[in-house]
Amino acid sequence: MIRVILRGCNGKMGQVISAIVAEDRETQLVAGVDIVDDGHNPYPVYRDIRECREEADCLIDFSSAVAWDDMLDYCVEKKLPCVLCTTGLSEAQLQRIEEASAHVAVLRSANMSLGINLIQKLLKNAAEVLAPAGFDMEIVERHHNQKVDAPSGTALALADALNEALGKEYSYVYDRSARREKRPEKEIGISAVRGGTIVGEHDVIFAGRDEVITISHASYSRAVFGKGAVCAAKYLAGKPAGKYDMGDVIDGVF
Repeated sequence: MIRVILRGCNGKMGQVISAIVAEDRETQLVAGVDIVDDGHNPYPVYRDIRECREEADCLIDFSSAVAWDDMLDYCVEKKLPCVLCTTGLSEAQLQRIEEASAHVAVLRSANMSLGINLIQKLLKNAAEVLAPAGFDMEIVERHHNQKVDAPSGTALALADALNEALGKEYSYVYDRSARREKRPEKEIGISAVRGGTIVGEHDVIFAGRDEVITISHASYSRAVFGKGAVCAAKYLAGKPAGKYDMGDVIDGVF
């Protein structure tokens, strides 16, 4: 049984993960950390992670960047592997991940969905074949009307997967309205759509002469990210110090 501490347990994603773990025979939530608690959780909840006395095999962080450094210090001190799902980290905090990974196993990914991370692997193979054959590459992402950033971090991660496979020779373009010229050969276009309650959709388009190949992913609920985080915790428990990502989970578990 993998024992898990969940930071951000009373947030929307925290409650999704709580429900997933409750039905999972291989994991158990032994404690939560959150600034608000109404006592409805079947496990103890602490405002400060340093108050937590429960033994655990992994920590999942699906919270905010507030008090984030204290959480990472706790994981290093306890040699507690951690799955970091929080976004919006500063450059200083990203550097702290580098430092912490020398002492404890740390997994961080731009998107916790197993499907998206599998697609990243597929894209690298596709790009190596299709780009040299003259196919143009475009990414279209769609999200709900409350999302404030564009393009999505996932869209950028997909673009990076393409670019890494091709020696990082491609540039990204987000808006062509001010430009009057043919599409450059080594360019990846990224377009964002915002509307309604779309959880998340991403299309990667390979457009060649007389044929188009599209690799698509759609999220219908936040549960896909929670399931990925739980799979990551199972994988990371017991791993030696170092930096990991969801690609490692896919290779190591499936």
